[in-house]
Amino acid sequence: MSISRSTRTLLTTTAAALLLSLAGAGLAAPASGAPAAPAAAVREIRAPAFNAGGVWYLFQSNATVRVDLTQDGAGRLFGTVSSGNTVGTLREGSVDGNNIYFVVAWNHGPVGRYTGVRGPDGRLSGTTFDLTNPSSQATWRTDRTF
Repeated sequence: MSISRSTRTLLTTTAAALLLSLAGAGLAAPASGAPAAPAAAVREIRAPAFNAGGVWYLFQSNATVRVDLTQDGAGRLFGTVSSGNTVGTLREGSVDGNNIYFVVAWNHGPVGRYTGVRGPDGRLSGTTFDLTNPSSQATWRTDRTF
């Protein structure tokens, strides 16, 4: 049995439309003919909704931490933290919309990953854990509003 050229074209077009409807338009090549970026590499970055710069305190369930940060226009964070005689330096960090994230290398070994969100009251709250010992976790909050 021979299938006509127009039938093959119709079947190919129908199959492509079905695949796109099931998998989403992210699989379609851009109109420019350039290859599409892998879907996993695409991340929506939102403009910072607040500035976390300055000196402020976060109250962990196991310690009080003094935070001294600067924030650039893209929301990237830089700075230091301390708790008693223990000091730490931010390895990375950012404000993305109402979310905050930073990683602290403490001078006594642990590396803390802090994630949080600005609530309706303007205060930050979240969780932290030690990347070198993930079972070591704590919650945190701020009294300062942002």
